[in-house]
Amino acid sequence: MELQHNAHSVFFMYYHLVLVVKYRRKVINDDISERLRGIFDYISPKYGIAIDEWNHDKDHVHIMFTAQPKSELSKFINAYKSASSRLIKKEYPQIRKSLWQERFWNQSFCLLTTGGIPIEVIKQYIEEQGNKN
Repeated sequence: MELQHNAHSVFFMYYHLVLVVKYRRKVINDDISERLRGIFDYISPKYGIAIDEWNHDKDHVHIMFTAQPKSELSKFINAYKSASSRLIKKEYPQIRKSLWQERFWNQSFCLLTTGGIPIEVIKQYIEEQGNKN
């Protein structure tokens, strides 16, 4: 993993996103997962986001992605959930009978920051700034 950059900054911003199907309905198979990833790949560049890793279970998806400092993550996640829900129900109409009131995603999501350096190392680095050894 290497630092990314744009015209005004250098950054290393990795995130782990978990999205869960409403009431954990078991509706995600390999085909639906691939389509969900395709929708993610289509929307994400508009927000300065790039997917790094994707995996799924029957009732949720795990996504590791990079973002830029200007990325509006909550707007992106809401746009993605809205578009993917609409498209999946349209393209896979059989899924509707498995959902609760046709809601695909749970309203909540889990978003975690990730990185290659443990928090303790960063804290120690900050504490040592200004010390002359």
